Amino acid sequence: MRRHTLVVAMFLILAMVVSACAPAPQPAAPAAQPAAGDSAPAQEAAPAAPAATGNLIKIATQSPLSGPQSVLGTAIKNGAQLSLEQNSGKLQEMGFTVELAPYDDQATPDTGVANASQIVADPAVLCMVGHLNSGVMIPSMEVYHNAGLAAVSPANTNPTVTERGYAEINRIVGRDDVQGVVGETFAREEMGVKSVYIVHDKTSYGQGVAEFFRQSAEANGMSVLGFEGTEEQANFDSIITPIIAANPDLVYFGGIYSQAGILFKQARDKGVTAQFMGPDGLDASELASLGGDAVVGMYYSSVAGPANVYPATEQFIADYEARFGEQTQPFAAQAYDAMGICLQGIERAIEANGGQMPSRQQVAAEVRATAGYPGITGEVTFNEKGDKTVATYFVLQVASADPALWNTNEVIKSLDIPAP
Repeated sequence: MRRHTLVVAMFLILAMVVSACAPAPQPAAPAAQPAAGDSAPAQEAAPAAPAATGNLIKIATQSPLSGPQSVLGTAIKNGAQLSLEQNSGKLQEMGFTVELAPYDDQATPDTGVANASQIVADPAVLCMVGHLNSGVMIPSMEVYHNAGLAAVSPANTNPTVTERGYAEINRIVGRDDVQGVVGETFAREEMGVKSVYIVHDKTSYGQGVAEFFRQSAEANGMSVLGFEGTEEQANFDSIITPIIAANPDLVYFGGIYSQAGILFKQARDKGVTAQFMGPDGLDASELASLGGDAVVGMYYSSVAGPANVYPATEQFIADYEARFGEQTQPFAAQAYDAMGICLQGIERAIEANGGQMPSRQQVAAEVRATAGYPGITGEVTFNEKGDKTVATYFVLQVASADPALWNTNEVIKSLDIPAP
């Protein structure tokens, strides 16, 4: 009996020693809450990266570099890369090496979150430029927030991106709760639209901006004859049939050009006579490639527009075309500015840290403090949420079915509107 008691006691002591030596459990990050229509993966808190050491600084990008949305995603990466190459001289003079770390999020939440975990695990990464899709940014930004990593978005427009109040998350474009209203107001007042059939792609971005268009339409007496979501990519017969039956003045598509161009072409081929319209997800030369004559003359709203609508982008356009051998696409110039804001925030953080490598939290604080930044797309000042204090919204009209002429689309209206 005594021997048995002794053995039990020894096991208890051993268990206590092992327990004391084991690392303490880390609290999990709050699960991302994607907006309606997006399925984001459940996630745990990313492991905290050790503080950066040495003189290597990396700035990451995340955007779709492959797949049907790669036209805009590659433009974001290229714009950021050109900015880093042209604007990192001061950091080099301070004794630091600066590198781009591009990631392909494939326009999917799962991949974006997985990439985000890799990004924050690298202590050399002090800022991130991206994403293209709000539905990818919303779950991924939980990872950036948990790691204290500053992010500057050149394209994400869903209100949730900044409404969560994360100190690390910023954007230099407008919001869909304004863009949707801008589009609806133009359709009603300038196009004479009295009825609309709304289709969206079931993502945070597409469904979100479509909802804001619908709310504004209903509030102002426009008849909403349908509101349908679809993930179809090739055959839109099930969507087009009720559109034909409803016979609306306008078909509004909330989503990306890769779906919209095919939908609009098939709708026109099947006899739909309504006008077409959508938000800035349609703003890419590929829309003309896919839609052909069906999209000529249609209107779309944008928080960006082609680079040539900004007075200060002439040199950027020439440099971009020389560097990458292709025309600029929307959001390339915004990515150039987003990278510039990252670089300037890192510079200020180093200066405030006595010339030494700063922490991510120091960089995030300096990025949020951005005021009067002289971007090529306009001056940038962030408010307390991380929104640009005043954003520009455009309405443009497609000029030609030739993708090479996409940047000749006419700006019909531009509005400078304060952040909500």
